[in-house]
Amino acid sequence: MTTPPEIAFAKRPEVTVSTMGRVHNPSGAGIPAASSVVKSKMIAKAGLNKNGFGNGVVAPPPSAVVDVLDTRTKEEGSSRRNITRKKSAPESARNHKKQGGAGKNKWRLDDGSDAVYQPPQDENDPLYDAFEDDRSKYVLASAGAPVIPGAVTAVVGAAPVYGPALTLPEFKRRTDDALREFFDSGDADEVVRATRELGCGEYHAEIVKRAVGMSLDRGPREREATSRLLARNLPDLLTPGDVHAGFERLCESVRELAVDVPDATAAVGAFMARAVVDDMLPPAFLVGRDGAAVDHARRLLSREHCSVRMEKVWGPGDGRSVPDLKESMDQLLKEYLLSRELDEAACCVQEINEPLFHHELIKRGIRAAAETGDDDDVAAMWALLEFLVKNSITSEGQLAKGFDRSKENLDDLKLDVPGASVVFGRFVRMAKTAGMLPEEYEC
Repeated sequence: MTTPPEIAFAKRPEVTVSTMGRVHNPSGAGIPAASSVVKSKMIAKAGLNKNGFGNGVVAPPPSAVVDVLDTRTKEEGSSRRNITRKKSAPESARNHKKQGGAGKNKWRLDDGSDAVYQPPQDENDPLYDAFEDDRSKYVLASAGAPVIPGAVTAVVGAAPVYGPALTLPEFKRRTDDALREFFDSGDADEVVRATRELGCGEYHAEIVKRAVGMSLDRGPREREATSRLLARNLPDLLTPGDVHAGFERLCESVRELAVDVPDATAAVGAFMARAVVDDMLPPAFLVGRDGAAVDHARRLLSREHCSVRMEKVWGPGDGRSVPDLKESMDQLLKEYLLSRELDEAACCVQEINEPLFHHELIKRGIRAAAETGDDDDVAAMWALLEFLVKNSITSEGQLAKGFDRSKENLDDLKLDVPGASVVFGRFVRMAKTAGMLPEEYEC
């Protein structure tokens, strides 16, 4: 057998502190801070000798020698990790505890108010005040409201409330609800009762402003109802000062109202002129004031017979009686037969704002054409009736009802107009041709 050759292994270097480095020696004991070359360059740059001192200087004992490369602690704030940072948050915010701990162990009310919790007072306290402790004798009302001696607006339990019982926003909201109900029902007594129950006499000037403002978004009937409502409640519910202040606020808010209602300036001026005629406002209110609404009110009051005209300032659709509506329709039809302007006549019909009463207009139109007996007037009157139906101003049901009523009164009309039956037959034939009456309709 052959003997295997011996393998020579290299001698491992001796493991020392210098060879381990900082990985196995975190303290760095025994490891030079820098090489001798770097150390000599730093000593030469500083002008020191080999011992670290300048020429001509006696070296201190070895115990007092300090290595120039040792780490030195600088002043506070000069180190990179000791930079004094600028605090961005205010001092009040830094005092609060983070992570939802701000305001801990403090009394807070759950009603959303800014009131400070006041614990009950101790009668044995030297600073005890019996008047402040007895809270059942008074109730706090709206802030800043004047307290009138003897003017009790409400009673909460056994304690009277002086001043307005509601805040101004709450009073406005409830007033709007009462006015909407009034526009639907027309019951003015309910508005008076609801307003008195609110117990806010200091805010009654807002009733004038809000009533007029809400009526501008509606038709002539609501505007006429508003004028009557204000004039009726002047002595009892509203004072002259309330009316004066309410119209002053209206004059200030005309521009805002004109954004939503284009004719707000003319309407507010008409309300002021109507208030002067109804003795709600003195004529001196319009003196010395500027504005388009005030100028319009002056023009309305400067016309001849202004008092009579202002009673019908809102037109025929202001909720007037049936005789007044019939008179307005007669005037409308007579003017149309003279001018033959379909658009103007249609606008007048819409201003009447009584779509369920258009059968009377049909009946009176047939009668007006029969009384003239002119073929051109008959053709022009049928052109108007056809125009109203085709433009959905008058329904076909109202047209048929108007023909039925004319047919019932045909015998009485013959006594004044002998040829009335012939004219009525022509209207029926033209209506059948246009498809607005059934073919089986008999004259």
